[in-house]
Amino acid sequence: MALSATLPIRDSAANLLQASSTDVDEHCATLGRWRLSYDQISAGAFTGSFTQLSLPRLEVFREITSQQVRQYGQLGADSFGIGLPWDGDGELSCNGTSANGARVLASIDAEIDMCTPKAFELRGVVASTVLIAELAARLNIELPRAVWHQLRVIEMAAAPVARLRAHLAAVHETITTAPERFNDPAALQALEDALLVEILDMLPTARPSDLGRSSAARKRTVDRARELMHGSGERALSLLEVCKAVGASPRKLGYCFQEVVGTSPMHYWRAMRLNRVRRDLKRAGGAETSVYDVAVQHGFWHFSQFSLDYKRHFSELPSETLRRARRAA
Repeated sequence: MALSATLPIRDSAANLLQASSTDVDEHCATLGRWRLSYDQISAGAFTGSFTQLSLPRLEVFREITSQQVRQYGQLGADSFGIGLPWDGDGELSCNGTSANGARVLASIDAEIDMCTPKAFELRGVVASTVLIAELAARLNIELPRAVWHQLRVIEMAAAPVARLRAHLAAVHETITTAPERFNDPAALQALEDALLVEILDMLPTARPSDLGRSSAARKRTVDRARELMHGSGERALSLLEVCKAVGASPRKLGYCFQEVVGTSPMHYWRAMRLNRVRRDLKRAGGAETSVYDVAVQHGFWHFSQFSLDYKRHFSELPSETLRRARRAA
């Protein structure tokens, strides 16, 4: 049976948080003030870790997830975030665009919705949009309003991106070897100033990655399909109903999903429903709850196949999830 664990660790530096988990929902609970939800897309046991260094006005983070994950929600009200993909068994999918080279992931007062690959590592910085706007005004820097209020993959000048990457590598090397250095307020301020210099050097060069007409059309198709999948109410829609609603054949929808999300619509839809079943089972403590009833509610009519799919996806049987929830109630 798979056991879930979230292990937050306060290091010798009071402003340093490190946590690890073997459950995707519990991993989300380690993300501090970020209001994000994760769905596990690929099958297999999940492991994740999250490290956050809090500076006076910035947060520096490093996140590692073992499985393909859909991330959605907000970093917080009026938040500015820059993320650099560090490693992974595939490409980050954000609105049909991948982030690599001098491309970075930017969330500027925006909702987040993206799919990360397996064995993925993301490092970056989060601040308030007010701070960035105030500094830009004082330094007479023109901010890229075209990327405001939306999650975007943006292209920037290579040199400041490379310098920011070097700073982030040095931060996490220090966390590993000498975390006590971050108890020094002068060191924290010097690090914050260095990071802000690179961010403010990057931003004037930012430009959105151009999707092209065909990619933009495929993204619109996927957005509509996912809207139906995620907001279908009490009854789970079938994939046929989704295809009819968006006016796309199963083959066409498959092409669109592969480009924008990085997986097939059938796999994505099944993963979404399995995650919903798992959350309902983890919330259920009463003896009246049955695995069968929860599975049927989310559109799984073939119960033995559902049990196999669930175990393959989460490395435990649905009955084990429910039994653990009852013990915890």
